[in-house]
Amino acid sequence: MNENDTAPETDEPDLDEADEFDGPLIPEPPHPINWNLLTSEEAEAEWLELNRWVDWLRATYGLPASVVPPFWHRHPELLWELSALHLHWLSAYDPEQNGSAPLGWHRDFADARQRLHDWVAASGTRLDRDRPTRQTTWPGEDPACPVEDTIIAYRDQDFVQFVLDDVAARRQAEDDFYAGLDPNTGEVA
Repeated sequence: MNENDTAPETDEPDLDEADEFDGPLIPEPPHPINWNLLTSEEAEAEWLELNRWVDWLRATYGLPASVVPPFWHRHPELLWELSALHLHWLSAYDPEQNGSAPLGWHRDFADARQRLHDWVAASGTRLDRDRPTRQTTWPGEDPACPVEDTIIAYRDQDFVQFVLDDVAARRQAEDDFYAGLDPNTGEVA
């Protein structure tokens, strides 16, 4: 070989390229989401994924606002129900799942639609306005604040701001927690 010759090319990947394939070959399996325990980063990803799926769900099944209202994200009872329904859907349509699983999902979806309808009626959220879900005051508790409707003209803008606020609040809680750790011991001071 003289200096003008180049080394023969091989089809073998170099070691750096091979490292890219060390991860799992399939995406992480669906898992239950505890919205109370998500980090700010996890919450942002889950909000966006759930919002995309809820939008698909309402369009695919022609669901009225009395079942899935535009401001579902502002109501924990709707969030938890829709999140569970999404997990159930992901599991039912997993390629490794039993062939009858989608029928089970549709049966459970019928039950979930009734619960969603009941919670929407109780919460007072509507197509173009929203209000916090009324809370019953128990004896000895301070009276609940008055609940008023808020007109929301742009649903997508409201959703984005809601998620930004939620992520910021979670990030602040994380920062506060880590600020309270003793740097020498790692224990809460």
